Amino acid sequence: MATVLSVSGSPSATSRTARLLRHLDVRLAAQGHEVIPLDVRTLPSEPLLHADFGHPAIARATALFERADGIVIGTPVYKAAYSGLLKSLLDLLPQYALVGKTVLPLATGGTTAHVLAIDYALRPVLNSMGPAHITPGWFTLDKDITVGEDGSLTLAPGPAEALAQVTDVFSRALGGTALLAATG
Repeated sequence: MATVLSVSGSPSATSRTARLLRHLDVRLAAQGHEVIPLDVRTLPSEPLLHADFGHPAIARATALFERADGIVIGTPVYKAAYSGLLKSLLDLLPQYALVGKTVLPLATGGTTAHVLAIDYALRPVLNSMGPAHITPGWFTLDKDITVGEDGSLTLAPGPAEALAQVTDVFSRALGGTALLAATG
């Protein structure tokens, strides 16, 4: 199947966004995709802060984007926009780093007032990078994401079903098969 790069733009080590992405990674892997997680916060800060396009860590991240057939971009929403950390990475990638890629944008946040951040903040930037297709994205409220003591993630039923659907649309766009039994 396809290779999927799953990018978390959260600066937090205990991020609900990153946990949500890793949860969706399991679903995509079960559909036959090779999934490569990338937490932007684990990249060295020096090249992100000083726009060091040639830094080895940025070169490795760029190579991951080149290798991927599909990209899942997840971000927490701060002040009605995607994270500055994600913006720093996107700024350092080549202008057309998403050419030929299928992209799934996802966001998490504390209020429904931020639901439009995907379409009005993140999607235009992703679109400017030349993807073949941006599938419908999804915004999940923080209150609908529960992290257990063991680090396990539980989603409220409505958001869980919606996320399964958008993930399956993304998977099918990459040539995967949906896990219909798992959504029911």
